Amino acid sequence: MTEATDTDSREREVAIVFADVVGSTHLYEALGDDRARETVQRCLDIMKAATEQFGGTVIKTMGDEVMATFPSADDAMNAASQMQQGITNNPEMTVDGTHVSIRVGCHFGPVVSQDRDIFGVAVSDASRMTSRAKAGQILITGVTVEQLSGEWKGLVRQIDVTTIRGRSDEVAVFEVLWQPEEATSMLPAVDVAPRRQPAVLRLRYGDQELVLQESGLKAATIGRADDNDLVVKGNLISRLHARLELVRNRFMLIDESTNGTFVQRDDGEEFYVRRESIELTGSGVISLGRVAARGAPLALEYRIEN
Repeated sequence: MTEATDTDSREREVAIVFADVVGSTHLYEALGDDRARETVQRCLDIMKAATEQFGGTVIKTMGDEVMATFPSADDAMNAASQMQQGITNNPEMTVDGTHVSIRVGCHFGPVVSQDRDIFGVAVSDASRMTSRAKAGQILITGVTVEQLSGEWKGLVRQIDVTTIRGRSDEVAVFEVLWQPEEATSMLPAVDVAPRRQPAVLRLRYGDQELVLQESGLKAATIGRADDNDLVVKGNLISRLHARLELVRNRFMLIDESTNGTFVQRDDGEEFYVRRESIELTGSGVISLGRVAARGAPLALEYRIEN
């Protein structure tokens, strides 16, 4: 497998791929530490093997996530599809009734390589695609679509637009239909116009409640400093840790912290964001700096009401 070996900084254009295991916390709860660790490692091995098969470079692994680069967007899609097929459709990845799934995000753009790592706005764009993806999905940016061959372009559909921290423009989000049954019944692009039905976000922390809605509060701050709208004290919590914003009837959580923010949805999906944003959907738990289960002292419970 190709490994990152850069020691001198240099800029180049590559396809950046993030792939991670969905719901790993639930996996550890269901299987126990040892079996869950083995299962996650099998996923990492499959993701690394797919990277090698299609000429990619594994930059690093972070817990249950792999970050890799590829010389072309097609190479990245071939590898991402191979990863999904090797895990999502693999009956051997079902353990005690729990099936393991991954999500993949990709963006093509310039990066600076230094000390066996990569840096740049393009890395954040790729990470954002992964944080938006659901189990079994591959999400890519519009810029990446432009780099694809005709064959792969025929297997993508736009499903949304999103904002990325530090960017004033919106980024088009495309799903790659990597499963044969999806490809043969290509669905029309989803209407990405703002949703008309007003929604309400209720966030509870202890006996405090924040309510965001179109007709009232549209933005709020969370952190350990006393001037935040919601004050949460903890040694891993930043003074201004995160912001909540109502944007085009979507509730966005924007992390501003050192240690990141964890979102555990009640449907089992989990997200980690650090210095980037994520859309809150459904209901679940937000925890600052470290994972906190529902009912724990530092758990912030949220619900979207339509």
